[in-house]
Amino acid sequence: MSMPGKGEGTMEENQFKPLLTRKQAVALCKDYPGAEDAVFVKAGQAIRGGDYSRRHFDDIFRWKTRNRGKSRPKKNSDEEISEALRVATSLQSPKLAIALLCGLTGVAIPVASSIMTAIYPERFTIIDFRALEALDAEPARSGSLPYYESYLAFCIKLAKDWKMSLRELDKALWMWSKKNGSA
Repeated sequence: MSMPGKGEGTMEENQFKPLLTRKQAVALCKDYPGAEDAVFVKAGQAIRGGDYSRRHFDDIFRWKTRNRGKSRPKKNSDEEISEALRVATSLQSPKLAIALLCGLTGVAIPVASSIMTAIYPERFTIIDFRALEALDAEPARSGSLPYYESYLAFCIKLAKDWKMSLRELDKALWMWSKKNGSA
């Protein structure tokens, strides 16, 4: 991805470019394998309801990582996970919520964004290589908090423009990459 030169606008304006249309996004969202989401959604609802237990954290972690790296979060105590979830859900700032969760061992921004999306799907969206691929964006930067903030702002605006929820947009981006992407 090239950096903007003279007269090209800011990096934020140029870093995300949907490779799909709204019409395609609506269709792709319907193709998303919803059965896989049940555990993710249930865990997020439980946390939003005040159950900050490790099992919900673990359910979201397994869902996001497809059970890769499962030993890393075990280095966090139940109390650390519970407190991190409790505090993250109380924060109004997406930046602070994501940063707080990244303080847990084994949690990077893609997993933190998944946790917060499960809890508050109307305020957060998941950043990962698939969604970024559908936006013709640089996946290597997904570990940067400022990049996530720009991505979240872009997705909120795009979802609004396309008259979709953030979660529907996320599903559409993921499906576009699954069907058309390189991985």
